[in-house]
Amino acid sequence: MSASTLLELRDVGKVFGDTVALEPTTLSIDEGSFVAIVGPSGCGKSTMFNIIAGLLAPDGGEVRLHDQPVTGATGHVGYMLQKDLLVPWRTVEDNITMAKRLTGRVSAADRGEARRVARQYGLGEFLRHYPSALSGGMRQRVAFMRTLVTHQPLLLLDEPFGALDAQTRLEMQQWLLQVWKDTERTVLFITHDVDESIFLSDRVLVMSPRPGRVVADIVNPLARPRTVDTLVDPQFVTIKGQIMHLLHGGQP
Repeated sequence: MSASTLLELRDVGKVFGDTVALEPTTLSIDEGSFVAIVGPSGCGKSTMFNIIAGLLAPDGGEVRLHDQPVTGATGHVGYMLQKDLLVPWRTVEDNITMAKRLTGRVSAADRGEARRVARQYGLGEFLRHYPSALSGGMRQRVAFMRTLVTHQPLLLLDEPFGALDAQTRLEMQQWLLQVWKDTERTVLFITHDVDESIFLSDRVLVMSPRPGRVVADIVNPLARPRTVDTLVDPQFVTIKGQIMHLLHGGQP
């Protein structure tokens, strides 16, 4: 294990009945990196996330965080889904502190952190608003802030921008990259959008149709910071072609 490795999967697999959801998978994720996972629906991406988060027990293998076994344990990752799951009768501030609310008392320090994070990332004037008054992008920002204040070193983001329109999605991608740079967290990011996977990541893991397995681990050479011009960079186009080839049955 490298000194910079945060997460390791060692031969982790899962079968549901007669269906192999995830073939035994081995991979490592470096601390502070941004790794995207792309693949067709049903290829085991979310199954992998649920195993990493301890919400699902693998049929074999081991999950390690900071070289410590965490297989089957919970509470060691921040996990954000495509649906924002905001509580409609709670304000933005209350939704950001929801994890503390569910596990115990919300302290003055917790509220202070929620206000600070909201102000830092563009929602300070909406702290007293309810979710119904927010746009889709703003709701996703709140959901991400709720994940961020759990202070976990690893963030699992499962298609968080999948329901947004193209313009809002690009704005959220740029926003996420700034937050990632500021916080230096490690991010695993599931997406069906190949452009999104390249624009955001240091590496792209490409998965096959069921039975799910990682068929390619592509190092992204594009320089940071990323801008809209990155989307038409010749290297971007080359990587996209490689990923599209793999997703449509080509060989690595």
